[in-house]
Amino acid sequence: MATLRDLGLSEYEARAYRSLLEHSPTTAKELSRTSDVPMGRIYDVLNSLEQNGLARSQSASRPKKYVAVEPDAALDRLLADRRQELAEKADQYEAIVEELSGELQSPPPVDETFWTAAVGPTEAVELLVERIAAADRSIVMVLSTYTEQFFDVEDASPLILDELAAALDRGVEIRLLMLSDLVVKFPETVGERYRTSLAEHERFAVRTGEDVSSTFALVDEGEVAIEVPHPLQRQEAFAMIDLKDQEFADEVRAEFEPRWRAASEFSL
Repeated sequence: MATLRDLGLSEYEARAYRSLLEHSPTTAKELSRTSDVPMGRIYDVLNSLEQNGLARSQSASRPKKYVAVEPDAALDRLLADRRQELAEKADQYEAIVEELSGELQSPPPVDETFWTAAVGPTEAVELLVERIAAADRSIVMVLSTYTEQFFDVEDASPLILDELAAALDRGVEIRLLMLSDLVVKFPETVGERYRTSLAEHERFAVRTGEDVSSTFALVDEGEVAIEVPHPLQRQEAFAMIDLKDQEFADEVRAEFEPRWRAASEFSL
């Protein structure tokens, strides 16, 4: 159940404001009685309510009297304050990230074989996006099936497309090879994002072909992220396996290159 404390008021401030709504105008002494706020705290509480725009006072009267600001106006002010706090927090976090980005160094390249896995469609997308973000030189993406999670307009697709665009901006070369039948299955929103953020980039190339039987990403020619489809639902990703193994990556690239050369240029 929502309370005024959720919007930043203390317990005493919330009690005093609710009591003011019922008993305005009233004195501090009377408000202390009706709200159960101790007399030793009531003036501090009333000052805070005034500063936050939730109460007004009539200083000409003796003793001073107080009235509550209407709930709609009071809640709007509390909401505006919380939004301002969140915006300031966001700015602080962005400044911290910027500072740490210059301080923290990427780990050294992994020379030995190393693999990790993400199980579940959401986790699979997160791992793919992470590996795209780690690319320094090149990305080869191969799509053989229409995986609903990867092309979900509201969730996965913007993450993947934005990360591909960011990779292009930092100088990464990207090649995308798709099974020809996938083109007609793309949501219109995905097609629009492709046209506006990727299609015209000189380091981005797309081709379609028939000899495409798996879905994976080859990152910097030494790392392969392989999609594992659900054994019962082929349009649902079950897991993503990320393998750092130079020999295996070389084999994957050797299989990819002739298929790329045989594929057709794509335009959407």
